[in-house]
Parts: sequence; C-alpha cells; structure tokens
Amino acid sequence: MDTVKDDSAREQQAGSLGLLLVDDHQLFRKGIAALLRECEGMQVVGEAGDGQDALSMVASLQPDVVLLDLSLPGLVGTEVARRIRSHHPEIKVIVLSMHTDEEHVARCLEIGVSGYLLKSSSAAELEIAIRAAMSGDTYLTPSVSRGVISQFLAHSANDGDPLSILTSRQTEVLQLIAEGCSTREISQRLNVSVKTVESHRANIMDRLDEHDLAGLVRFAVRTGLV
Repeated sequence: MDTVKDDSAREQQAGSLGLLLVDDHQLFRKGIAALLRECEGMQVVGEAGDGQDALSMVASLQPDVVLLDLSLPGLVGTEVARRIRSHHPEIKVIVLSMHTDEEHVARCLEIGVSGYLLKSSSAAELEIAIRAAMSGDTYLTPSVSRGVISQFLAHSANDGDPLSILTSRQTEVLQLIAEGCSTREISQRLNVSVKTVESHRANIMDRLDEHDLAGLVRFAVRTGLV
C-alpha cells in the first residue's frame, strides 16, 4: 500500500476531488499522479498496487473517484470495481486499462463503472472522463465505445419498437447520452438548459426502469439507437 507521504497532502483540500490510483505498476501511477496535479480542483489522496489494498484505502480514504486498472495481482480489477459499487455506490470508478475487447468493457458497464479509458488516452481525455463521472455521466473512449456498440447490436433481438414509449426529444437525449455526450454538451447541442437535460434524463430513466447511465447506454445499444 502506497499512501500519500506528505501529511498536508493527506487532508483533501476543500472543494477538490479526491482521487485514488490503483495500478500494480508504480511508475505508471506516478506518471498519472503527475498529470493530475496539473488539473485544477483534483488531488491524489492515495495509491494502491493491488486489489485488496485498493478496497482498504477506499474504505479509509473515501475518495470521490477511483482510477482502476483491471490487471491486478490477487483480486482482479472487475471484482474490485464490483465491491466498490456495491459497498460505496457514491464513489465513481473509472477503468484505465490496456484491454480493448468488448467483453471486458461490457462487464465493466454491467458493474456500473463511470468510465472506461485506454492507458494510451491523453491527459485531457482523462480529465474529461473524471469531470463527466462527477456530473453523473458515463465516459467511454471512442474506440472502445464503437466496439461495445457493435457487440450489443450483434446480439440484440428485435422485439418491436421499445423506443415508442419515449418522446422524440427524450429519444434525442438518450441517443446523445449513449454517444458519450456530457449533460452540458447535450444542452448546447439541443439549445436547452442543463436542468432541462437533467429532467429529460430522469424521465427517461423512469420510463425505461433504468436507474443509472450505464443502463441507459445498454438500452440504447440494444435498440439500435446508436
């Protein structure tokens, strides 16, 4: 377990996002930590090199976001994510992985992660993903998103038109959500307020009986909306 050494750094600054880095490669963790120090309002509160340490630090540090590798010694990343989502649903989990196959991505979405990025992603994309997660959105690296969509479409059954229960505007909002747009991006594209988008999203969830954004994405993919 590798916690932040500086006592002053242990205390999360008021208003800043607390981030926990989980990866078995120390050099990679240090590199991500250095990048995040350049992001306004973000603070790395701890680092863990395996799944068990990660769960212990989640419980003790209560970070806002966990940046999680899937290939961990001992307890694999998907199980770490599942336990975090089960016991600490308020904590966002963003996967940082080398795996690009649809099976890994789909499994993570089923668990309820807030983002899936490749380790080759840019610092700017990582920051976008973190801020999207804190806004209640789900961020997928575009190349990963395309693969997941293809997989779901290949296995989806055509049982009529389940989208008929949504209004045309709700369908537009759902499509943009599934394409990875943030709430603010949707409001700009549709020329409506952020609160209006949030209201549409809540109504969509109610009509579809889906209770998180990952569920909305899966529904949109199954119905061929994206």
